[in-house]
Amino acid sequence: MTEQERNTIKTNIEEIQARIDHAAALAGRDPKEILLLAATKMNSAERVQAAIRSGIRYCGENKVQELLDKYEQDAYAGADLQFIGTLQTNKVKYLIGKVSLIQSVGSVHLGKAIAKEAAKKDLCQDILIEVNIGREEAKSGLLPEELTSAVEELSALPSLRIRGLMAIPPIADQETGNTPYFQKMRQLYDGLAILDLPNVKMDYLSMGMTDDFEEAIACGSNMIRVGTAIFGKRNYSTP
Repeated sequence: MTEQERNTIKTNIEEIQARIDHAAALAGRDPKEILLLAATKMNSAERVQAAIRSGIRYCGENKVQELLDKYEQDAYAGADLQFIGTLQTNKVKYLIGKVSLIQSVGSVHLGKAIAKEAAKKDLCQDILIEVNIGREEAKSGLLPEELTSAVEELSALPSLRIRGLMAIPPIADQETGNTPYFQKMRQLYDGLAILDLPNVKMDYLSMGMTDDFEEAIACGSNMIRVGTAIFGKRNYSTP
Protein backbone atom coordinates (compact mmCIF):
# COMPACT_ATOMS: atom_id res chain seq x y z
CA MET A 1 0.00 0.00 0.00
CA THR A 2 1.43 3.35 -1.03
CA GLU A 3 1.62 6.52 1.03
CA GLN A 4 -0.69 8.16 -1.49
CA GLU A 5 -3.33 5.49 -0.86
CA ARG A 6 -3.05 6.05 2.88
CA ASN A 7 -3.41 9.79 2.42
CA THR A 8 -6.44 9.29 0.19
CA ILE A 9 -8.18 7.21 2.86
CA LYS A 10 -7.34 9.82 5.49
CA THR A 11 -8.66 12.64 3.30
CA ASN A 12 -11.83 10.68 2.52
CA ILE A 13 -12.52 10.14 6.23
CA GLU A 14 -12.00 13.82 6.97
CA GLU A 15 -14.41 14.77 4.18
CA ILE A 16 -17.05 12.31 5.41
CA GLN A 17 -16.75 13.66 8.94
CA ALA A 18 -17.25 17.19 7.61
CA ARG A 19 -20.38 16.02 5.81
CA ILE A 20 -21.63 14.36 9.01
CA ASP A 21 -21.04 17.58 10.93
CA HIS A 22 -22.93 19.59 8.32
CA ALA A 23 -25.85 17.15 8.13
CA ALA A 24 -26.10 17.09 11.92
CA ALA A 25 -26.08 20.88 12.11
CA LEU A 26 -28.89 21.11 9.55
CA ALA A 27 -30.91 18.66 11.64
CA GLY A 28 -30.15 20.47 14.89
CA ARG A 29 -28.21 17.49 16.21
CA ASP A 30 -24.87 16.99 17.92
CA PRO A 31 -22.50 15.35 15.40
CA LYS A 32 -20.77 13.54 18.27
CA GLU A 33 -23.84 11.33 18.69
CA ILE A 34 -23.47 9.93 15.15
CA LEU A 35 -21.10 6.98 14.82
CA LEU A 36 -19.19 6.46 11.59
CA LEU A 37 -18.70 2.76 10.93
CA ALA A 38 -16.30 1.77 8.15
CA ALA A 39 -17.74 -1.01 5.99
CA THR A 40 -14.51 -2.90 5.33
CA LYS A 41 -15.72 -5.56 2.88
CA MET A 42 -13.13 -6.49 0.25
CA ASN A 43 -10.44 -4.30 1.79
CA SER A 44 -7.16 -5.74 3.00
CA ALA A 45 -6.02 -5.72 6.61
CA GLU A 46 -3.51 -3.05 5.67
CA ARG A 47 -6.20 -0.78 4.26
CA VAL A 48 -8.41 -1.33 7.29
CA GLN A 49 -5.52 -0.40 9.56
CA ALA A 50 -4.89 2.72 7.50
CA ALA A 51 -8.49 3.77 8.12
CA ILE A 52 -8.20 3.10 11.84
CA ARG A 53 -5.00 5.12 12.06
CA SER A 54 -6.90 7.93 10.32
CA GLY A 55 -9.58 8.06 12.98
CA ILE A 56 -12.03 5.21 12.30
CA ARG A 57 -13.22 3.70 15.59
CA TYR A 58 -15.86 1.27 14.33
CA CYS A 59 -15.47 -1.39 11.62
CA GLY A 60 -18.19 -3.56 10.10
CA GLU A 61 -17.56 -6.74 8.13
CA ASN A 62 -20.04 -8.44 5.79
CA LYS A 63 -18.71 -11.97 5.47
CA VAL A 64 -17.74 -14.32 8.27
CA GLN A 65 -14.75 -15.89 6.54
CA GLU A 66 -13.33 -12.54 5.53
CA LEU A 67 -13.75 -11.31 9.08
CA LEU A 68 -11.95 -14.34 10.49
CA ASP A 69 -9.08 -14.02 8.02
CA LYS A 70 -8.54 -10.35 8.78
CA TYR A 71 -9.07 -10.88 12.50
CA GLU A 72 -6.07 -13.21 12.52
CA GLN A 73 -4.06 -10.42 10.87
CA ASP A 74 -5.06 -7.94 13.63
CA ALA A 75 -6.80 -5.85 10.96
CA TYR A 76 -9.27 -4.38 13.44
CA ALA A 77 -6.82 -3.58 16.25
CA GLY A 78 -7.74 -0.23 17.76
CA ALA A 79 -11.36 -0.32 16.62
CA ASP A 80 -14.67 -1.83 17.66
CA LEU A 81 -15.61 -4.75 15.37
CA GLN A 82 -19.18 -5.43 14.29
CA PHE A 83 -20.87 -7.78 11.83
CA ILE A 84 -23.17 -6.13 9.29
CA GLY A 85 -23.79 -8.77 6.62
CA THR A 86 -26.18 -11.64 6.04
CA LEU A 87 -25.51 -14.30 8.66
CA GLN A 88 -26.24 -18.02 8.47
CA THR A 89 -27.02 -19.77 11.73
CA ASN A 90 -24.24 -22.34 11.26
CA LYS A 91 -21.66 -19.53 11.26
CA VAL A 92 -22.86 -17.70 14.35
CA LYS A 93 -20.40 -19.58 16.58
CA TYR A 94 -17.45 -17.99 14.80
CA LEU A 95 -18.55 -14.47 15.70
CA ILE A 96 -19.40 -14.78 19.38
CA GLY A 97 -16.61 -13.27 21.46
CA LYS A 98 -15.10 -11.48 18.44
CA VAL A 99 -17.71 -8.86 17.55
CA SER A 100 -19.33 -6.34 19.87
CA LEU A 101 -22.51 -6.11 17.82
CA ILE A 102 -24.30 -8.22 15.22
CA GLN A 103 -26.35 -5.72 13.24
CA SER A 104 -28.11 -7.98 10.79
CA VAL A 105 -30.48 -10.12 12.89
CA GLY A 106 -33.43 -10.41 10.56
CA SER A 107 -35.36 -13.30 12.13
CA VAL A 108 -36.31 -14.77 15.49
CA HIS A 109 -34.65 -18.00 14.37
CA LEU A 110 -31.29 -16.27 13.92
CA GLY A 111 -31.68 -14.37 17.18
CA LYS A 112 -32.26 -17.62 19.06
CA ALA A 113 -29.21 -19.21 17.42
CA ILE A 114 -27.07 -16.26 18.54
CA ALA A 115 -28.46 -16.48 22.07
CA LYS A 116 -27.70 -20.20 22.20
CA GLU A 117 -24.07 -19.76 21.12
CA ALA A 118 -23.57 -16.78 23.45
CA ALA A 119 -24.92 -18.79 26.37
CA LYS A 120 -22.38 -21.56 25.65
CA LYS A 121 -19.62 -19.00 26.18
CA ASP A 122 -21.35 -17.39 29.15
CA LEU A 123 -21.68 -14.13 27.21
CA CYS A 124 -24.46 -11.70 26.40
CA GLN A 125 -24.38 -10.76 22.73
CA ASP A 126 -25.53 -7.32 21.61
CA ILE A 127 -27.59 -7.27 18.42
CA LEU A 128 -29.59 -4.98 16.19
CA ILE A 129 -32.80 -6.15 14.59
CA GLU A 130 -32.75 -5.81 10.81
CA VAL A 131 -35.96 -4.49 9.28
CA ASN A 132 -36.86 -5.11 5.64
CA ILE A 133 -38.28 -1.62 5.42
CA GLY A 134 -38.71 -1.75 1.64
CA ARG A 135 -40.41 -5.16 1.68
CA GLU A 136 -37.93 -6.47 -0.89
CA GLU A 137 -38.06 -10.19 -1.58
CA ALA A 138 -34.32 -10.40 -2.19
CA LYS A 139 -33.45 -8.87 1.19
CA SER A 140 -33.48 -10.36 4.66
CA GLY A 141 -35.07 -8.71 7.67
CA LEU A 142 -38.33 -8.58 9.53
CA LEU A 143 -41.29 -6.79 8.02
CA PRO A 144 -42.42 -3.78 10.05
CA GLU A 145 -45.58 -5.50 11.26
CA GLU A 146 -43.52 -8.46 12.54
CA LEU A 147 -41.12 -6.33 14.52
CA THR A 148 -42.81 -5.87 17.89
CA SER A 149 -43.72 -9.53 18.42
CA ALA A 150 -40.22 -10.62 17.36
CA VAL A 151 -38.55 -8.19 19.77
CA GLU A 152 -40.87 -9.29 22.57
CA GLU A 153 -39.95 -12.94 21.95
CA LEU A 154 -36.20 -12.31 21.75
CA SER A 155 -36.22 -10.04 24.79
CA ALA A 156 -36.89 -13.08 26.95
CA LEU A 157 -33.47 -14.56 26.12
CA PRO A 158 -30.95 -13.57 28.83
CA SER A 159 -27.88 -14.10 26.64
CA LEU A 160 -29.15 -11.60 24.07
CA ARG A 161 -29.38 -7.83 24.33
CA ILE A 162 -31.25 -5.84 21.68
CA ARG A 163 -29.59 -2.46 21.18
CA GLY A 164 -31.59 -1.02 18.31
CA LEU A 165 -32.56 -1.37 14.66
CA MET A 166 -30.81 -1.57 11.31
CA ALA A 167 -32.07 -1.23 7.74
CA ILE A 168 -30.92 -1.14 4.14
CA PRO A 169 -33.65 0.61 2.14
CA PRO A 170 -34.23 0.13 -1.59
CA ILE A 171 -32.24 2.04 -4.18
CA ALA A 172 -33.33 5.63 -3.74
CA ASP A 173 -36.05 7.16 -5.86
CA GLN A 174 -34.71 10.27 -7.58
CA GLU A 175 -37.54 12.49 -6.36
CA THR A 176 -38.10 11.42 -2.76
CA GLY A 177 -34.84 9.62 -1.99
CA ASN A 178 -34.95 7.25 0.95
CA THR A 179 -36.48 9.75 3.36
CA PRO A 180 -39.85 7.93 3.62
CA TYR A 181 -38.08 4.68 4.57
CA PHE A 182 -35.80 6.41 7.06
CA GLN A 183 -38.75 8.22 8.63
CA LYS A 184 -40.64 4.95 9.03
CA MET A 185 -37.58 3.36 10.66
CA ARG A 186 -37.41 6.21 13.14
CA GLN A 187 -41.08 5.67 14.01
CA LEU A 188 -40.46 1.96 14.60
CA TYR A 189 -37.39 2.75 16.69
CA ASP A 190 -39.26 5.24 18.87
CA GLY A 191 -42.19 2.85 19.24
CA LEU A 192 -39.99 0.08 20.60
CA ALA A 193 -38.15 2.47 22.92
CA ILE A 194 -41.29 3.19 24.94
CA LEU A 195 -42.24 -0.48 25.48
CA ASP A 196 -39.71 -0.90 28.31
CA LEU A 197 -38.96 -4.55 27.52
CA PRO A 198 -36.26 -6.51 29.36
CA ASN A 199 -32.91 -6.78 27.56
CA VAL A 200 -34.01 -4.11 25.08
CA LYS A 201 -32.42 -0.69 24.92
CA MET A 202 -32.86 1.42 21.83
CA ASP A 203 -29.35 2.87 21.59
CA TYR A 204 -28.63 2.55 17.86
CA LEU A 205 -30.56 3.33 14.72
CA SER A 206 -28.18 2.07 12.04
CA MET A 207 -29.13 3.37 8.63
CA GLY A 208 -27.46 5.34 5.89
CA MET A 209 -24.57 4.43 3.62
CA THR A 210 -22.30 6.25 1.18
CA ASP A 211 -25.08 7.55 -1.08
CA ASP A 212 -27.70 8.47 1.50
CA PHE A 213 -26.18 8.93 4.96
CA GLU A 214 -26.98 12.64 5.12
CA GLU A 215 -30.65 11.84 4.49
CA ALA A 216 -30.48 9.19 7.21
CA ILE A 217 -28.96 11.63 9.69
CA ALA A 218 -31.77 14.09 8.98
CA CYS A 219 -34.24 11.34 9.94
CA GLY A 220 -32.50 10.34 13.17
CA SER A 221 -29.82 7.79 12.30
CA ASN A 222 -27.01 7.69 14.84
CA MET A 223 -24.88 5.06 13.10
CA ILE A 224 -23.94 5.21 9.43
CA ARG A 225 -22.17 2.43 7.53
CA VAL A 226 -19.79 3.82 4.91
CA GLY A 227 -17.50 1.84 2.65
CA THR A 228 -17.09 3.27 -0.84
CA ALA A 229 -16.67 6.88 0.30
CA ILE A 230 -13.80 5.78 2.56
CA PHE A 231 -12.01 3.15 0.52
CA GLY A 232 -13.12 3.87 -3.05
CA LYS A 233 -15.15 1.64 -5.33
CA ARG A 234 -14.67 -2.08 -4.80
CA ASN A 235 -13.32 -4.25 -7.57
CA TYR A 236 -15.76 -7.12 -7.95
CA SER A 237 -14.11 -8.55 -11.06
CA THR A 238 -12.13 -11.75 -10.76
CA PRO A 239 -8.56 -11.95 -12.05
